[in-house]
Amino acid sequence: MTILTSPTSPVFSKALEIKNYLSNGLNFFNQLKHIHARLLRLHLDQDNYLLNLILCCALDFGSTNYSKLVFSQVKEPNIFLWNTMIRGLVSKDCFDDAIHLYGSMRGGGFLPNNFTIPFVLKACARKLDVRLGLKIHSLLVKAGYDHDVFVKTSLLSLYVKCDNFDDALKVFDDIPDKNVVSWTAIITGYISSGHFREAIGAFKKLLEMGLKPDSFSLVKVLAACARLGDCTSGEWIDRYISDSGMGRNVFVATSLLDMYVKCGNLERANLIFSAMPEKDIVSWSTMIQGYAFNGLPQQALDLFFQMQSENLKPDCYTMVGVLSACATLGALDLGIWASSLMDRNEFLSNPVLGTALIDMYSKCGSVTQAWEIFTAMKRKDRVVWNAMMVGLSMNGHAKARVFSLTPSIEHYGCMVDLLGRAGLLNEAHQLINNMPMKPNAVVWGALLGGCKLHKDTHLAEQVLKKLIELEPWNSGNYVQLSNIYSGNHRWEEAEKIRSTMKEQQIQKIRACSWIEIDGIVHEFLVGDKSHWLSEKIYAKLDELGRELKAVGHVPTTEFVLFDIEEEEKEHFLGYHSEKLAVAFGLIASPPNHVIRVVKNLRVCGDCHDAIKLISKITKREIIIRDTNRFHTFIDGSCSCRDYW
Repeated sequence: MTILTSPTSPVFSKALEIKNYLSNGLNFFNQLKHIHARLLRLHLDQDNYLLNLILCCALDFGSTNYSKLVFSQVKEPNIFLWNTMIRGLVSKDCFDDAIHLYGSMRGGGFLPNNFTIPFVLKACARKLDVRLGLKIHSLLVKAGYDHDVFVKTSLLSLYVKCDNFDDALKVFDDIPDKNVVSWTAIITGYISSGHFREAIGAFKKLLEMGLKPDSFSLVKVLAACARLGDCTSGEWIDRYISDSGMGRNVFVATSLLDMYVKCGNLERANLIFSAMPEKDIVSWSTMIQGYAFNGLPQQALDLFFQMQSENLKPDCYTMVGVLSACATLGALDLGIWASSLMDRNEFLSNPVLGTALIDMYSKCGSVTQAWEIFTAMKRKDRVVWNAMMVGLSMNGHAKARVFSLTPSIEHYGCMVDLLGRAGLLNEAHQLINNMPMKPNAVVWGALLGGCKLHKDTHLAEQVLKKLIELEPWNSGNYVQLSNIYSGNHRWEEAEKIRSTMKEQQIQKIRACSWIEIDGIVHEFLVGDKSHWLSEKIYAKLDELGRELKAVGHVPTTEFVLFDIEEEEKEHFLGYHSEKLAVAFGLIASPPNHVIRVVKNLRVCGDCHDAIKLISKITKREIIIRDTNRFHTFIDGSCSCRDYW
């Protein structure tokens, strides 16, 4: 209801004065209350136009309760008031209130318009309420808003946020005039669903359409490059950022830095870092962690000291990098000093920080202090337990220490893992049978790992039955048992397991390695001969094989568990995906070029030993990023120090 209709109204001049006050902005919330009181005295408290201004100001001040109270007293709110309230609540992260208000609006007979829908969909996305989102999708199609780019982009973002990527793609394809926000939303969806290559492709199409990406778009596509280890695409985006002047944006520059760190190009990462006009704590942390996790602990600490000279307080990520560097160097005193720069409660309440501190103490030989941190921690996840158990097992008194606490399922899982690794399989099995709670797949999986290590097929069969009951979809259970059978030359039983997997359509993840040369990413599988340079690649591997034997390398054939002769096993080992990628890198890149390979699984032990020697024979730096860490091979040694 709007009262201000006639300039001759006796209250018109006063109402106009109130409107001007509200339109020009207020400095204090009490001023707003006084103006609202004046509206009440002038009987203008039901004027929707003035009330809309009141609501906007109240929401700008962050007073959602006051706004809701004012709105609740409106007798005949119009669509503009509903929209103002819903938009304001969403902007203040009051998503439940916004959704509830939308329900009241629909209950009152109001239809949302193209200003209402994007904000309600945003609230649905933040609450992962895909059910309401689907109802709104149906409504907006009936109301004719399905061609509105802002409405469709909000719908796209909802489906992306709720991991409904197939529907997100359909919505995206139907948007007639896609804007930067639409493209960024679909790039985010590709990344969330693990399609990193497609995310980079979508970014290229964005540019081809003549659109200018914003900082959020650039941060997302750089994250995709980092996940792929695609340094060439990252370098191309780096050039675009420089040409467009976006490099001055601290978020973009930090994402670029993170991409180079995760691609193992620390030289370029350092140049980016040094050139940044503004560095926040995230930038410093990214660079420090980059050095620490790429096997350069001294450089990580040097940079940390430089950060200290800038009077910056370390955050969680800085400290993880610093403590990791101290653990690698065995620098106990330095690690203790660095940890003193943060409140002790942060280590006790944050599992990531606590794990880093426990690991540092353990690797520096101070297990007592590691144990003190462990027992005082408020939350312990499996990573925390593993870090502590590794530290304790190094000192030979793990069992007594662990059971000095009230045993939990994590206690038992770690103890089973330790006993299994030590070959005490019967003791580990007995421990599981005597557990006061029902053992989960992690506990049984730890025992199965011990069975594999010590080739106890009889116990492994019993364990596998338990694991299949708990997680029949997990291919790893079947593969481990098959490998145990193969290791004991029980080929028929191994083949039976493989046949069962085929019958039940259980797929094993295939090992795959990627290497980028001249802007093209080349993919290799084990024994792959699909590459157009396969003949030269295999010739190079044969040449390397002869040189490796000449320096005394003996292939570790236990990594190939098939019913074949030892000579054939060596043949299979020689053509693992990472070796094929390295051989291709050697023949397709100049002599001073660093070879960078990304693998989707853990590097196998034989490949690790062989590539160390290959780096020495060829005098090439080789970097392999597997699912666990970076391996930087230089002159016959690896940055992981053979522990990964």
